[in-house]
Amino acid sequence: MKIITLEEHFVDPALAAASSPTINRLAPNFAAAYAAGTGFAGSLQSESLLLDLGEKRVANMDLNGITTQVLSCLWAQQAPAGVAPELVRAANDSAARAVNAFPGRFAAFAALPTAVPEAAANELERCVSDLGFVGTLINGRTEDEFLDAPRFDPVLRTASRLGVPIYLHPAMPPRAVTEASYEGLPSLVTGRLQTAAWGWHVETAEHFIHMVLSGVFDRYQDLQVILGHWGEMIPFYLDRIEELLPQEITKLDRPFAEYFKHNVHITPSGMWNQAQLRFCVETLGVERIVLAVDYPFVGNEGVTAFLDEADLSVQDKNRIAHGTAERLLGL
Repeated sequence: MKIITLEEHFVDPALAAASSPTINRLAPNFAAAYAAGTGFAGSLQSESLLLDLGEKRVANMDLNGITTQVLSCLWAQQAPAGVAPELVRAANDSAARAVNAFPGRFAAFAALPTAVPEAAANELERCVSDLGFVGTLINGRTEDEFLDAPRFDPVLRTASRLGVPIYLHPAMPPRAVTEASYEGLPSLVTGRLQTAAWGWHVETAEHFIHMVLSGVFDRYQDLQVILGHWGEMIPFYLDRIEELLPQEITKLDRPFAEYFKHNVHITPSGMWNQAQLRFCVETLGVERIVLAVDYPFVGNEGVTAFLDEADLSVQDKNRIAHGTAERLLGL
């Protein structure tokens, strides 16, 4: 069975170095919380794997039955405006070289220098039109703002016009959020609670909810968003959100759940949980689910077993494994 996975990361050393002051300010305990020896299988010991866009990565894909990874570069949203356009362009060029070096094995989401919105829109245009990229992945807020802030409209407009999706990926919450909600605990607990254990997912859910409530999907009715981690909790709260934010309150063109079911695809991001799969198939439909591993923070070895164990028809397994991704990304 062909398998395409959509949240598979790499880092560009220069971009990571430029972004590190922002990351350290937002999450001072981040590196320590995920260091080798802390008991987290996806620890930052994965750093060497994040740098590899070559034979080692492809060999691991072969070993675990993965046909194609969609590559994404981390930390573009944390890069300062003065250097982001140049560094992000170089990172995207690296991804393009990997795609070209291994035909059929890699595709790529564009990193965008959103601190300079017009440059970000231009880079998205370049990556899709010139390099053949299949969308963009956005790592959380830019300077504490979600994508629905008016200054980012050129990015949304360009993605909509090009017909490519935006993968909303987690990143650190603003300092004020961390101080109010996550501090006052042991430092390693705070470091994880504000990120992968909870805070990342709240942030990403709020990011999408903001986009809906500010009217992004009324302006760009067919713009597609991808959410990892089984929809960042939103599928499990759809009824609640819709009950308390009806159209009489939101003044939107459609009920909230319709935006989620029309404008969103979700992935497991390596959370290989059959109960969550069943719930999301029932709630959203199998046609809105695609695969993601979150490599290298999660290993590739779980994906084939997850598909094998799923209580789905062969046709539906093929949809999740590759068919929907091919349609969504034009692969």
